Amino acid sequence: MSHIATRRLGRTDHHSSLAILGAAAFWDASPEVAEHHFHAALEAGVNHLDIAPSYGHAELVIGPLVPAVRGRLFIGEKSDRTNPDGVRAHLERSLERLGCTQFDLYQAHGVTGLAELDRRSPAIEAILRARDEGLTRFVGITGHDFGTAAAQLEAVRRFDLDSVMLPVYPGALANPQYAADLAALLAEAAVRDVAVMAIKAGAHRPWAGREKTSTTWYEPFTDAASVARGVRFTLGTPGVHAFCTTGDVDVLPLQLAAAAEYEPLTPAERDALLTEAADWPTIFPLAEHAR
Repeated sequence: MSHIATRRLGRTDHHSSLAILGAAAFWDASPEVAEHHFHAALEAGVNHLDIAPSYGHAELVIGPLVPAVRGRLFIGEKSDRTNPDGVRAHLERSLERLGCTQFDLYQAHGVTGLAELDRRSPAIEAILRARDEGLTRFVGITGHDFGTAAAQLEAVRRFDLDSVMLPVYPGALANPQYAADLAALLAEAAVRDVAVMAIKAGAHRPWAGREKTSTTWYEPFTDAASVARGVRFTLGTPGVHAFCTTGDVDVLPLQLAAAAEYEPLTPAERDALLTEAADWPTIFPLAEHAR
C-alpha cells in the first residue's frame, strides 16, 4: 500500500495525514485488536488520532500505546459535557489515560445546532481557558447532524476556534440546506484558516431495523469500491483537509487503502454520486437514527 499523503491542517500548521485514525472503531475492541490496527494505521502513514472518552473503552486500550509514539501523533481529544467543571474533569482524565501533558486539539464534541451551541458555550469557554493554560494547543468543535454546519459557522464567528469537524459525505450534501450551510462554513473557515475535518465519509444509511453487521450507529459501506468512492468524494470537497476513519475495524483497512491511493472524483463522477445519494435514506436526524 502507498503511503498516505498529508495536507496542512489550517492554522494548526500540522501536516495531517489525509486519514485521521478514528478511535471510535476501538469502542469495544480487545487490547490486541486495538494494538494491531493502531500500529497498522501508523505504518500506513497516519499521524493524527481522533479519540474521546465517549468512545467506549477506546482511551483505555489506545492510551498505553500513545507514549511510545507521542512525537509522531497529532492528538485530537474532545468532551461532550456542558458543565465547565465536567469538561475539565474529562480533559484531565484523558490526559492521564493517554499519558500526555498536553493535547494538540481539544474539542467541544457533538454540537448539533444553534440551541446546543448556546447551551454549550460555557464549556467552550472552559476549553479556551485550557488552551491558555497550555493543556491543549488548539481548540475546535465537532458535530453530526443537519444543523451542524450552521452551528459551526456561528461558533467560529463567536469563538477563537482553530478547527471544525462535521459530516461531509454524499448523503448529507444531497440535502440542499445542508449543502448551502456547509459551503458557507467552508468559505468562512478558509478566510480564518480554520482546519476542516470531515466525518461520515463511509456512511450509507440508517440500520432501520436490519441486523447490525458493523459497529457503527449507521450502516457504512463495506465493499472496497464504495469505500474508495466515499473517501474520494469527501477528500475532493474543496476546503476539507482530512477525514476521520469510520468507527469499525473491518472498514478501517479499506479506508486507509483508499486514502493512500486517493484521487479526486471527476466532476461527472461526483455529480452522479450526488444524484444516487439523493435516494439514500438519511442517517439524520441523529436522535431518530442512532439506534
